[in-house]
Order: sequence, then C-alpha cells, then structure tokens
Amino acid sequence: MHAELTVAVLRETEPGERRVALTPDGVGRLRAEGMSILVEDGAGAAAWFPDTLYLQAGADVVRRYDALRRADVVLAVRRPPPEELHRGQVVIGLLAGADYPDLADRGVTAVSLEGLPRTLTRAQSMDALSSQDNVAGYKAVLLAASTFARYVPMLITPAGTVRPAKVLVLGVGVAGLQAIGTARRLGAVVSAYDIRPETEAEVHSLGASFLPMSPIPTGTGVDGYARALTAVEEQTQRRELGGHIAKQDIVITTARVPGRTPPLLVSEQAVSDMAPGSVVVDLAASPLGGNVALSKPGTTLITDNGVTVIGADGLASTMPTAASTAYSRNISALLLHLMRDGDLRIDLKDEVQAGVVMTHDGAVLKGGQTNAR
Repeated sequence: MHAELTVAVLRETEPGERRVALTPDGVGRLRAEGMSILVEDGAGAAAWFPDTLYLQAGADVVRRYDALRRADVVLAVRRPPPEELHRGQVVIGLLAGADYPDLADRGVTAVSLEGLPRTLTRAQSMDALSSQDNVAGYKAVLLAASTFARYVPMLITPAGTVRPAKVLVLGVGVAGLQAIGTARRLGAVVSAYDIRPETEAEVHSLGASFLPMSPIPTGTGVDGYARALTAVEEQTQRRELGGHIAKQDIVITTARVPGRTPPLLVSEQAVSDMAPGSVVVDLAASPLGGNVALSKPGTTLITDNGVTVIGADGLASTMPTAASTAYSRNISALLLHLMRDGDLRIDLKDEVQAGVVMTHDGAVLKGGQTNAR
C-alpha cells in the first residue's frame, strides 16, 4: 500500500506576483489521484481564490511552516528560498535562475517547467510558458491600447472618420500570436515579423500582414524557438526594421531565445523616428536587456519625442485569475506525469523529465554546474 503523497501550495512572496500555483479546481483533480493537499493560508487571495474555496475543494489550509514541514512536493510559481526546503522534497515551478547548487546540496529535487520540451505533443498540457505567454500577449495589447492617446479601431463619427491604429508585432510565438489576434479584434491594422519563415502562414491566418524583409538564413532553432542571429544578421535586421517601425502607432515585441539575452530589435534611433504618442511594449524586457534599446523591466519611459516605452515584464501576474487557472492545469499535469503506480518517481530516461528535472540525488543536472554528491 502506497503512502499518501502530501502536496503543499505556497503563497508567492516575490513583489508583484499575484498568481497561485494551484487553484481549487486543481485541488480536486489531485485529491482524486489520492494526494493530500496543504495550502498556505492566503496563498490564492491575490488571484481571487479565497481560503474557503480551497477548504471546500478538500484541501487543508495551514501556516507556511506547517506546509513546508509536512510536504513531499512543493508547488510554486516562483522559486521559494532554498533554506525553506528540506532533503527529499520535490519543488515544482518556474524555477529558471534558481540557486540549483544550493538546492542540490540540500537534497531537493528541483523540477522547472521552463525546461519542458515544447515540441512534444504529450507535453502540451504541461506547457506553462505557453499558457502564461498567451495571457501576456493578450494583456500587452490592452496595455498598449490604454496608453495610446487615440482610438485603436476605425470609427466613423459625425466629426469625421478616424483611421485605425497600425500595430506591429515582432516575434510570432505564443505571445505574439495572441497579441496579433487581440489587436485584430480591437480593430487595428496589424502586421508582424519573425525570422522563422514558417510563421508567415500563421500571421496571415489571423488576418495580419507579414513584413516584407530581406531574406535572412532560416532563423528556426530548437524546440520551436528562434535561433540566435549573428551580429551581422542582427544589425541588418534592425536597420531594415527601423523603416517599418517608424510608420507604426503601436509596436509590441515578444522575441526571446532561451538561455540568452533577448535580441535587440528596436534601436534607440527607431524609437526616435516614431511619431509622438506612439507606444512600444517590450514583453522581453529583463535585467539582461530586452528587444527595445530603451526598455527596462517594470518601468515606463516617455521619450523626448513623446513615445511611451513600456518594459512589460510579468504581465501574466496582472491577470492572476486567468493565469493561475491555466498554470494550475499545467503544473497538475506535470505532477501527474511524474507519478507511477501511486508513487512519485524520477526517471531521467523519460523525455519530459529529462528536460524539466534540474537537480536530483544531490547533483545539478541542468541549469548550472554539475555538483554530484
């Protein structure tokens, strides 16, 4: 007979993080598989999931100390401090940038959803990066529209006809496609660009146009991402993009390359060539840099020529109910994938686990220097 697996859900402590790793619906799903669920008091409050809903779903609402002390598995959105975890625990979340050697030293198995092989069909239900990018792409358009000082759709009024806003989306991944679709639904004239040629058909399918650009050797990389361009290719791309950017009212950038600084797509000169009142939203803004020369994560800048540049990191957290609902399904699916015959088993021969397991048995397997114990 198998011992009941105890799963803890923590309240997020990172400033501005309003998501929760598991919703009350997710509690029901995991309990149906024989798991015991502990929820830190107030864990879902910022996402509008009060403790009462967790209790109704069959979870125990406890203090953080008790949840961490009793848990076999800890579910989180962002990485909890390593010192809160103990030997033998498994922590699952968006752990990129975690202190993997510290976790390995403490005997913690770290499972990071960022490492999921996104091209595996059976892994789609676990793909938290896609689900959160979907939210971010939608919110980026709403943020840009609310910042833009004119209408987005074409309007015919007694005072005359108002032309629709011109929106350019750079990067046609999940966030980019959602941004294209949302901008189109708002009535904008939308164009898009990506260095992966196969994305052109997806852009057209959403009713947007694909920017005509000089051909660059295929930018298709691994796992569905774009590859990193050479310095010469990047310079050529920026120069040609600059002419298109100057004609736009709103530019939304979403291009990222895993493990690398985001590519610089919008130069300072390109921003200065835009008309006053234009808006640029950089979804790739990070401490390492972003797609836009002037963007900084979590900041809004109005340039001397009147262009608003928004470094929009963490947009999924600004829609915490929708983002948490999707994330809960992703993390539940991954946890259930780790289960075999009622027990949690780490099997690095499994393609999914080989991608997401970062530390195990005292060693850093991915995301840091090997540190075997």
